[in-house]
Formats: sequence, structure tokens, C-alpha cells
Amino acid sequence: MGRNLQSGVRLRPVDLAREHGLSTQAVRNYEEAGILPAAARTPHGYRGYTPLHAAALRAFLALVPGHGHATATAIMRAVNEGATEEAFRLVDESHAQLLDDRRTLRAVETALRDLDPAPVRPRGAGAGVNAAGGTVAGAGPVPAEGPVPAGRSVPAVGPTPDVWSAKVVRPSPAGGSAQAAGPVGTFIGPLARQLGIRPATLRAWEDAGLVRPRRDPRTGYRVYEEADVRDARLAHQLRRGGHPLEQIAALIAQVRAAGGLEPLAATLAGWHGRLTARGRALLAGAAELEAYLRARG
Repeated sequence: MGRNLQSGVRLRPVDLAREHGLSTQAVRNYEEAGILPAAARTPHGYRGYTPLHAAALRAFLALVPGHGHATATAIMRAVNEGATEEAFRLVDESHAQLLDDRRTLRAVETALRDLDPAPVRPRGAGAGVNAAGGTVAGAGPVPAEGPVPAGRSVPAVGPTPDVWSAKVVRPSPAGGSAQAAGPVGTFIGPLARQLGIRPATLRAWEDAGLVRPRRDPRTGYRVYEEADVRDARLAHQLRRGGHPLEQIAALIAQVRAAGGLEPLAATLAGWHGRLTARGRALLAGAAELEAYLRARG
């Protein structure tokens, strides 16, 4: 069959190009890149293509949507050089990548489903003490040692480990009205305990870009605000699923770009759709590649 395709009808570059809306130069480029087998030349130097070349072009163009241009090129080169095992290995790698992406999507959905939308807060309610010795305004937990008895104060000895700061209020220097200083936040200790991890793990996640706590300008302590807590919880869920830090960092970057978990959750259907489209594209590419392999004989 392969001999018939190669020695039968002679096709010009324009004949191959028209079928796919390509330029004749693109067809020549594909031949030079090894995507198409080398064409025979007429005595005047013109290329003479055959139905086998047409099958190769159809196979390549069908492979591109699922594998990408570079991998599709490598597959066709391997086939044309007789290295079919290498071609099959490349095909397998693309399928393995798709399977890994499906597992990642499933892990993300599980992580989002398991996340509690409420911010991480230690037990208790009432006013606390901030790192600079001021009080915490509004309802909020107090140090783990228990509520502060009426009429007593907590010494200003640095950040209290189990305080969740709602809005920090510092006493004015001259005894005037207090000033608000900072949004919602928690320290590394209570967040680590809430997640069941060590503070060193949170610092490692910070180095990897998974969390980005701000530093209190007066004390230099890390302060994890609501978005940081969200990112830490998501990282924790995905790490439990065995995903590497670099993969989690890329996902959390998407969460930040989307503006939170809800917008990201709304894009999951699109993610599913893209994976489905890639899976079908891999099948379509495999069908055309098989047809080309049969044509080669």
C-alpha cells in the first residue's frame, strides 16, 4: 500500500496546501523540517509529492492540537526516520501528561470543596493585645491562656501567639484617641497549629511563593491576612494530595489572578472542557497517525 501511495498520483505543493488552507511555502517548510518525507524532484528541480505526503501532512496537522507543535513535529520526524518506538513514546508522554492534568484538576476540586470559607481563627472572643501592646478592637479571640479578666491588662511582651487581629488599635502617644493600624491578620504560630503543620513549613511555603504574608512594620513579625490564610489552606490540601510545591505555586497564582476561590471555582468547568477537548484531539491525532503508518506499509 505504501508503494502505491508513493508511486501513483503526483501532487504539487499547492495541491497539498489547498486541502488545509496553507501556503505552498508552509508545505515546503514542513518537508525541510522532516515532518513530511523527502519529495522526489523533477529534472527541473520541482518537488513531486504523492498521496503519502498528503497523509503525512494530515497526520501532523491532526497531532498538533493534542500534542503541540514541537511534540507533533518530533513524532513525525521519528516516524519518517523509521523510529516508530520513539514516536510511540512521545505519544504516550502526551497521554500521561493529560492524565496528570486530570488528577491535578480532581485534586483542586477536592481541595476547594474541603476548604472552609471562614478564615482560620483560634477559639475565644473579645479584645486581644497586638504586637505593639495595643488592644484589638471588635469581636475576636483572645490568647490561648484564656479570656482577660475584667479590669486587667495583658503586658506588651511582643505578639501573643494565639491572637487573631481584627483591626489593631494602638494607643496614641499623648493619650488621645487610638488609631487603627492594619487589616485582618494572624501570626504564624496560630495558623500553623490550625493547619496541623510546623511554622517552618509555612516559612518554606513562603520561600516557594505559596504564601505571601506581610511584615508588621513595628515588630517585623509575619502577618497572614485572609488571602494568605486561604492560600495556606489550599496549599495544605494539595500537599496532602502529594502535589509538588512548584505545581501548587502555579495554581495559587491562578487563584490570586482570579481574585479568590469563587472566581476560580467558576473556571473549573472551562478547565474540564479544555481537558476533554485535548483528549479528543489526541484521539483524532492517533487516528490520522495510524492511517499514515498504514500508508507507509
